[in-house]
Amino acid sequence: MVVDQAGYRAEVRSEGAGAVSARIEIIDADITTLDVDAIVNAANEGLLPGGGVCGAIHGVAGPGLEAECRRLGGCPTGQARITAGHGLMARHVIHAVGPVWLGGDEREAELLASCYRHCFALADASGLSSIAFPAISTGIFGFPLDAATEIALAAAKTYEPGTLLNIVFCCFGAEVTRTYRAIHDKLFITVP
Repeated sequence: MVVDQAGYRAEVRSEGAGAVSARIEIIDADITTLDVDAIVNAANEGLLPGGGVCGAIHGVAGPGLEAECRRLGGCPTGQARITAGHGLMARHVIHAVGPVWLGGDEREAELLASCYRHCFALADASGLSSIAFPAISTGIFGFPLDAATEIALAAAKTYEPGTLLNIVFCCFGAEVTRTYRAIHDKLFITVP
């Protein structure tokens, strides 16, 4: 693992001819300021402006994002939809609808993992090379941070590299960043 001022970095490699690798970064930043192909919005099923990261993304992107989202007609929990970035530096927004935490017995982990897989599939289908994720479902949806982080990083670790070269986990605040880095070390660092 290489650590620099931009954050933790790891590589996910696939095997075989033409294999590529995706770099994973963990940073503490405002996701609306990132210059990447796509940022992921922790969206609601209506894909409409809300609180937290969703409200921040819609606020910076401007009214065009809400109009495009309305035309999509919503998205079920565990899936994602892609739109243009509008007023954001990111060229696209991938709206991932994570589950509301209901205690852990309502397929929440499965649905959250599905969000990440859908985001990766949309990014690959759109030919994107970089994507930035917030901590999906950990805000007002109440998913426990440790469990959600492990699901997010496990999804990145098992991503079969396609077009993505850079996967960023954009944390908001020191606690989230520390959690991502600790779980990253547990999942990615092997001691001989």
